[in-house]
Amino acid sequence: MELKTRQRLALSALFFQSGLCFSTWASRIPDIKEAFAFSDSELGSLLLIRPLGALFALPISGYVVDAFGSRRAATVGIIGFSISLVMLGLAPSVPLLGASILFFGMFANLLNISVNAQALVVQQHFGRVIMASFHGLWSLAGFCGAGIGALMLYLQVPVVNHFMLISLSVIILLLLSVRHLSRESGAGGSKKLVLKRPDRHLLILASIAFCGLICEGCMFDWSGVYFKQVIGAQEGMVAAGYMSFLGMMALGRFISDYFSNRYGSATIIRISGLLICLGLLTAVLYPSLLTGILGFFLVGAGTSSVIPLTYTEVGKNESFSPGIALAMVSTMGYVGFLLGPPLIGFIADLLSLRASFALVALVGLTITVIVSLNTKWFRQGAALPAGAPTSS
Repeated sequence: MELKTRQRLALSALFFQSGLCFSTWASRIPDIKEAFAFSDSELGSLLLIRPLGALFALPISGYVVDAFGSRRAATVGIIGFSISLVMLGLAPSVPLLGASILFFGMFANLLNISVNAQALVVQQHFGRVIMASFHGLWSLAGFCGAGIGALMLYLQVPVVNHFMLISLSVIILLLLSVRHLSRESGAGGSKKLVLKRPDRHLLILASIAFCGLICEGCMFDWSGVYFKQVIGAQEGMVAAGYMSFLGMMALGRFISDYFSNRYGSATIIRISGLLICLGLLTAVLYPSLLTGILGFFLVGAGTSSVIPLTYTEVGKNESFSPGIALAMVSTMGYVGFLLGPPLIGFIADLLSLRASFALVALVGLTITVIVSLNTKWFRQGAALPAGAPTSS
């Protein structure tokens, strides 16, 4: 088996493990809520610790990947991620649970930056875009984790036993795959933590990530509410829109690499923005069960490519190492993921939920506009266009 194929399989295993850990935690949140007798607001406040921990760790993660290499960073990230998962199951008190959630978010971010930096190297070895397929495996792991969680609930397996089982399987898979990870990405960078201003290329990509993750956050947090309140779906069909979105997003990630290699990242991201806008407007203007499912299906198709292809373009930046560049773009994207859902709730209270989703449709369209106005920054190959800055 070729070296690059072994590297791709090993990295695919890491992406899958990451998605499995996250979905395992998510599948048992109701049990943890019940165990600690949290109210909805108390649980919401506690869950906010995870994204805040991830946001705090973003610049540190970029530095670690740059200084020590993405292979080492990914190894530490997945070990820390799986251990913190067990800590979540063992936590005997609210303060320790909160600390465990904080570590869970921080290690998740270190893992996210490092595996995407690895993906840029492996993608370069293949000479074509394969980033989205890695993200597709993360999404597929989400389905697997949810299914395993449902089985554990059915068998009445305690949360801590469930988490230990998953963590053990993750460590075993890591031991089998880590030696095949690329050793070339990010190692040998500065050992000093230096904060720099991103160049125009990264600012453009960060704005795309910001808009893309606003749209994703909207769908993850509000799709069920929209189907229940606006579409009036019956109890058994409330999750239909969310599953339509999630299923198409996973499928889209496995097929978008083909279209990206054929038509270029800029074209696919432009179309993705249009699909997000069209899908949300379909659900807003024609709020019925079938059109809602169709609309959310289109949104899933659109969101599937935005972040993977944006990360691919980050790898073409010549001003910063992949780890630092990914951290810069991810920071802006994560801000969008954090701000989007509460902003939707605020607008829904002020106007209506349909108005909120219409606004998010405009955010999707903004992705298309940004790319259309900056096409010279989206070129085939690794180099930036002539005249692009090469230093910050």
